[in-house]
Amino acid sequence: MHDFSDYQFAKVMDYPDDTDELYLFDFSKGYDADFIRQQGWGIGQYNEKRSNMYETSLFNSERNVHVGIDIWAGAGEAVYNIYEGTVAYKQNNDNAGDYGPTIVMKYELNGDDLYALYGHLSEESLQMVKAGEQIPQGQKIATLGGPAVNGGWVPHLHFQLSVEDPGEADMPGVVSPDKRDKALDLYPDPRSVLGKLY
Repeated sequence: MHDFSDYQFAKVMDYPDDTDELYLFDFSKGYDADFIRQQGWGIGQYNEKRSNMYETSLFNSERNVHVGIDIWAGAGEAVYNIYEGTVAYKQNNDNAGDYGPTIVMKYELNGDDLYALYGHLSEESLQMVKAGEQIPQGQKIATLGGPAVNGGWVPHLHFQLSVEDPGEADMPGVVSPDKRDKALDLYPDPRSVLGKLY
């Protein structure tokens, strides 16, 4: 278990302060884009085995355990840097079902490097920051992209932590069940920095 309780983090988005107002999705029962759009702000859970959601060739019909947190909201919603850090990588992962425009930040916490992926962003987001740039805590770094640029998804932020350098603006957001234990160690629960979203 990774403990970052000694640190104060900025909110990653302007979701309601009362997290009871965030709709908690259960994607173990499948993905319904129309239903998601009707809910407003919502959360997709960490370490959730999801059904009938990852259908493109990117996932080879085997990866379905989600190792980040999704925050569902409208396209154009602001995304903020959670802690002072450096832009490690940025790129457009433009395959069907992928992240689309993606930024990875690097932070130093407890003397160790921690990486955070911000995925499903707008194309403009890649112009908002530069690789190597120092970004203060709470600064707007991106906006959510729409389905035409974010891999085809209903707009949301995929936020994922990694204790290892991913080497690029990409991380496997879902893994196969046989790789779950290793992935949960490599990709800690984002609630350790985002707070108790559910």
